[in-house]
Formats: sequence, C-alpha cells, structure tokens
Amino acid sequence: MLRDSIYRIRESINIRLYAHKTYVVRFLHVASIIVSLVAITSIIYQHGYPKTPDNLRITESIIEFSLIFYVLKFLLRVFYDFHPVDFIKDNRFEAILLLLVAVDQLISIFTGTHLVQQFMNGIGFPGIHTYYNLFIQFYFFLIIAVEIGKAGRFIEYIHIGPSGLLALSFIFIILAGTGLLLLPEMTVSGISPIDALFTSTSACCVTGLVVVDTALCFTLKGKTIIMLLIQIGGLNIISFATLFATFYRNSAGVKMQSLIKDLVSTDKLSNTRGLLQKIFLYSIFIELTGAVLLFITWPNELIFKGIGEKLYFSLFHSVSAFNNAGFGLFTDNLYDITVRHAYNLQLVIAALIFLGGIGFIVLEDVFGLRNIRERRKVKWKRLQTHSRIALYTSGILVVAGAIVFYLVEYNNTIKGYGIYGSIVSSIFQSVTCRTAGYNTVDFTRLGQPILIFMMFLMFVGASPGSTGGGIKTTTFSVILRSAISTIKGRKNVEIVKHTISSDTISRAYSIALFSISLIFISTFALSITEPNKNFLSLLFEEISAFGTVGLSTGITSSLSFAGKSIILLTMYIGRIGTLTLALAITKRVIFTKYRYSEINVLVG
Repeated sequence: MLRDSIYRIRESINIRLYAHKTYVVRFLHVASIIVSLVAITSIIYQHGYPKTPDNLRITESIIEFSLIFYVLKFLLRVFYDFHPVDFIKDNRFEAILLLLVAVDQLISIFTGTHLVQQFMNGIGFPGIHTYYNLFIQFYFFLIIAVEIGKAGRFIEYIHIGPSGLLALSFIFIILAGTGLLLLPEMTVSGISPIDALFTSTSACCVTGLVVVDTALCFTLKGKTIIMLLIQIGGLNIISFATLFATFYRNSAGVKMQSLIKDLVSTDKLSNTRGLLQKIFLYSIFIELTGAVLLFITWPNELIFKGIGEKLYFSLFHSVSAFNNAGFGLFTDNLYDITVRHAYNLQLVIAALIFLGGIGFIVLEDVFGLRNIRERRKVKWKRLQTHSRIALYTSGILVVAGAIVFYLVEYNNTIKGYGIYGSIVSSIFQSVTCRTAGYNTVDFTRLGQPILIFMMFLMFVGASPGSTGGGIKTTTFSVILRSAISTIKGRKNVEIVKHTISSDTISRAYSIALFSISLIFISTFALSITEPNKNFLSLLFEEISAFGTVGLSTGITSSLSFAGKSIILLTMYIGRIGTLTLALAITKRVIFTKYRYSEINVLVG
C-alpha cells in the first residue's frame, strides 16, 4: 500500500517535471562547462604564476564552489530523472565522489576544518594547508574526468573515425602541454615557443629527444608536467576518458567499443572496456614496482637532497622507462658519471622498457591470472599467436643487438667497463635503442657500423599496442616471412604454424612503405634545412624521431626552427602510426564488390 502511494506521488511529480526537464538538463550541462573552465583556469593560473595569498584564497574558493555546484547538479539530476534509483546505480562512482564532497563540506560547516585536514592533522602531517589544497584540486580533476567519460556516449554522433579521433587527441594534448610549459613557474628562466612545442611533442609522443636540458631548464612543476604528458601520451587521452566512461553504463556504444579496440590494438570487439581497465592496472602496478626497485638501486655516489627527491627521481624514471619515453633528470641522461656504471639500476630500467614495449595485449596474455590458470589447467593451451610472434621477435632483436653492440664497441665506448659492465651495457643499449632513448655510453663516439645497426632496430621498434613506436615487431616478422615464402615459392605465408591472411600482409607492406617514404622525405628536407650537419647524423635523428626512440648523436638542440619542426612532425606521425594517419586523412572506399581482369606485371 505504501509502495503504491509512493509510486503515485512520484508519477505525479514526473508529470509536473516533464515540461521543463529538458531545459533544466541543458542548463546544467552549459553551467557545468562554464564552472569547470573557470575552475581549471584558476588552477592553472595558481600553479603557472607566482603564488600570492590572494590568488590562493580565490582559487580555493572557486574550487570549493565548483565542488558544491557538482553536488547540487547531481541532486537535481536525481530529482528530475524518472527513475532516480536507477540513475544513482548507473552513476554510482560519481555518486560516491560527490557524497564525500557533501560530507566534507558539512563537517567543515560544523567544525571549521575539513575532514581531510582533521585526518592529516591527527597523524601529524606537516604543511597540511598546501597538501589539502592539492588534494582538493586532484579531487576536482577526478570529477571532471568522470564528466568527460560520461560525454563519451556522444562519440556515436561524431562523424570522425577512430583513426581521426586518435590523431586529433594527440594534437590536443601536445598543444595543451605546450601552453603549460610556457607558463613562468614551469621553467627556471623561460623557454621559447618552438622549444616548448618540441618538448611537449617529445613527451606526448614518448620519444625523449630534447632541445633543452630537462634537468636544468625546468622547475619541479615543469618536470611534473613532462611526466604527466609522458603518462597521458603513453596511454593516450582517449584511453583515460574511456576508462572513466566505463563507470557510466550508457556510454558503451559500438563506436566507442570500436575506438577502444583500435587503441589497444586488439581484434576482439567484446570486453574491450575490461581490457582497458586491466591496461591501467598493469601500468600502475609496473610503474610503482619499478619506482620501488629504482629507489633501492640508486648508486651511493648519487647524493639526493632528501628522501622526497629520491622518491621523485624513482617515480619519474619509472614512468619514463615503462612508457618508453627516454626522458631523464640528469644533464647527460644515464651517461651521467654517477649512474653510467650503476648496472643493476640499468637492468631495472631495461626491464621496464621491455615490458612497456611488448604491448598490453601480450602483458595480459602472459601475466593475466585467468590465462595463467587456463594454461595450468589445459596443458595444450599456449600463448596467443600474436604474443608468441611479439615475444620471439623482440627477444631475437634484443639478443642480436646486444651481441653486435658488444662485438663492435668492445674496444670503443664500453672499453674499461669490465665483463659484467660490458654485457649489461650492451644489453641496455640493445633494449633502449628499440624504443626508449636512454643512453649509458657516449653516442658521439659511436662508429658508423653500430649507428647503422641501431637505425635498423629503431625502425623495427616495439610491438603493437605498446607505448613504443617503429613499424612494430609483428609487421617486420610478417614482411620477412612473406619474403621468404616468395623466394621458396610457397603460396601461403606461414608463421608459428598459422597462415597469415592476405589483408595482414598488405597492411604490413603498406606500413613499411609509408614509413620508409616518411623517413626519406623528412631526411631529404632536413638535408636542405641543415646543410652543415652530417648526413648520417640527420638520418639517425630522423629514424629516432620516427621510432619515438629519442637517441641522438648530439645535434637536436642545434637544429634550426625548420629542422625542429620536421623532427617534431615526424615524432607525431611515428607515435600515431603512418597507416593511422593515412586512414585519418583519406576517404575509405565504400563499394569494393567488383574486380577487373587479372594480368601479370613484370617486377624485380
């Protein structure tokens, strides 16, 4: 009886609200955009310009007002929804966040201090006001991320394919990063727009080529921005938005699922959101584990100002290594005198680079608990074909690169390193020149033979679905197998007891052709803009940029404006992929169900 009465009351309310529900919802959307933009602008101003008591107070007031606004907005959405209980269930993550905001504000009204402040004061944490301000700002950005994730359902109405969205998303984060790095508080003594754009592109495209000294040019805030750009660029901003969209049940359209499928380089449309969540878990777990291992392996010769700086160095290099970025906080990268002989440290970084470069699909296949249990239960079950190809090819290239580097450079750059040091250094250079860009030897002393071999490793690059660049290990394997099959007169291209489809072979050759064309055209342009530079150095720089590697013979900072522009454009194309860019800017053929008469053309 009571339930029927409640239902009738609610039904009468819904009828009264129906007439103006659309207008209220539209107003809330517009208001949330305005409030969010004002709050984000105030936060950027606070951190980007010198602090004063006035702008701190204003920023805190704006953030608190914004959080209260989001609480009221959520309550209004609940009130105006025809099924409020279902609405809360569909938005439970946001509901929990805003409930915490409401509780915090109520406690503040009655006690004069916030919940977090009381907790931190209780454990005796110093500088509570500053840390609370940062916590509230982080909390605000978390809510904004949920809002962006909810907007993911509108992707269905955007007439841009996954390739176009991927390409545009990188342009967005590159430009945003450039603007942040140009703020006064991000650098010690300022930075030019082209250098800020180059640094932002290098970080977002996880390359590591630098035109200014990262250790000396940027403040702690600037270095943190670079680290965040590396993390966002490594996983892509669309991945972040889609992750938060997974908390919103109505955002799982077919186009979004297709977008996630392209982002993580999988051929399965089902359960792509679950895979995306696992990718983030793997990333966080590996980066934190790497930071702990780096923390305990820093050499004693390296003197930190305190435990905070040691923790920051550990986290920065772990994030940079796993995302194959190659950014370091030392003037000479890892060739710095304090770390060039820290071989255990180098092994940790090499492991992080390798794990980040084999691809998230391979990580899930190898380390996923469900897959491990299935392989133990069913003895004949093995790794996926893609995983086996990626692991075999990566392993062979790492071993081959280490052997070649050791034999060619034993009496040159690694002379006097000792047996263990020479072996570790050779392995490290083989791993890092695939995708990462760290160096523990003097690259200005490397001979032409090893530079040429390194260019081959950089061109091949990492595996699909990873944070690395290049044409990818599987592409190289398919082309190599196809060439061998052609020579042997085989009709089918076979690899690990499977036949490769003709579409895959065509795609592999297209990627290789587009990549070689890009490198040729860009190197040709560089030879015009940089007439005083050695051709081999220019070619090495270009392939390093294309493979998002970041290794250099030392000419990056001395490039002209045009030269830097060519390299940063190459980094961008190398990160999103040549085929992805081609798909984004060309119109796909709709009708293909026809065929002309077949002829043979003389080739070779």
